[in-house]
Amino acid sequence: MRYLSEYRDPDLARSLLRQIRQTVTRPWVIMEVCGGQTHSIVKNGIDRLLPSEIELVHGPGCPVCVTSLELLDKAIAIASRPDVIFASFGDMLRVPGSEKDLFMVKSEGGDVRIVYSPLDAVQLAKENPDKKVVFFAVGFETTAPSNAMAVRQASRGGLSNFSVLVSHVLVPPAMKALLNSPQNRVQGYLAAGHVCAVMGWEEYEPIARQHKVPIVVTGFEPVDILLGILMTVRQLERGEAKVENHYLRAVSREGNRPAQELIEKIFEVTDRNWRGIGVIESSGFRLRPEFAQHDAEQVFDLTDMKVSEPSSCISGLVLQGLKKPHECPVFAEECTPQTPLGATMVSSEGACAAYYSYGRADLLSGARSNQDDPE
Repeated sequence: MRYLSEYRDPDLARSLLRQIRQTVTRPWVIMEVCGGQTHSIVKNGIDRLLPSEIELVHGPGCPVCVTSLELLDKAIAIASRPDVIFASFGDMLRVPGSEKDLFMVKSEGGDVRIVYSPLDAVQLAKENPDKKVVFFAVGFETTAPSNAMAVRQASRGGLSNFSVLVSHVLVPPAMKALLNSPQNRVQGYLAAGHVCAVMGWEEYEPIARQHKVPIVVTGFEPVDILLGILMTVRQLERGEAKVENHYLRAVSREGNRPAQELIEKIFEVTDRNWRGIGVIESSGFRLRPEFAQHDAEQVFDLTDMKVSEPSSCISGLVLQGLKKPHECPVFAEECTPQTPLGATMVSSEGACAAYYSYGRADLLSGARSNQDDPE
């Protein structure tokens, strides 16, 4: 298959690594925004192959990870109701809330179902008119068109028993928030190709200009990521700060206009609370007022909930690129995929899960053993 052979080609990867080594002259910190890119980097050992001058830090581009604890507790409260069928993608079911997760709700008798499309949830509402069907609409701009389509179909079909619990977050405002932080370490960004496939990359241009950071739109395979790093390093070394797109097979500057128009009809921009980070202004979507009957927070009249993260969990620092997962004192010990303290350990795009899954836990155990026995 072309996309396996071409974008995972070892000789091409080695060539790109040589070019990176020949280009870099001083230390640079580059953030890959997307959790999918993080997993590819760790799985393929890209961070270990790069010259020591280049540090990759992991960003907040995992929508499961940044869904607020308060919203997750609301999902659990809704799913626990006997009159509700709660539909969600599978990666949300093991994310820990304040006291339990959605899998536990299911084990206690809640009707929690895994679906593979929001339109599956619309079909559930058609088939179960005596139940209130709620879909957990989580994601970045990538999944917003399909969730918007589900709401539009439910509205046109008169399905008053269908609603969505919206947890959509937007990438550019998060990038700006990190760059505006006094703790910021990011000097260049690898932008998420799938988000840009929907939204294009025009909205990144003001960020690059204002903050003087290069932004390179890239994909998820090893060659994609290495080429994105090379393009970023070239800009950094030249003192440039612009948006470049090397993910030409999927991304155009204007993006997918019909998808954007659908999003605009169903959603409006709102402030959003990011788990482990806090409220970021104009960083999320909510349903427009004309679709209030499909807004689960209004349907179930959910009030604000007081929540608090485990004090030992540093996932918020990981999501901001300030810490690496193995620097967490409970990583791979108290916090594992079986006993997660934070969403970054259970999500398929979480940085902590990537470090645990691809051998970094074993190295950490060895390092701790050496600390315990310096002889």
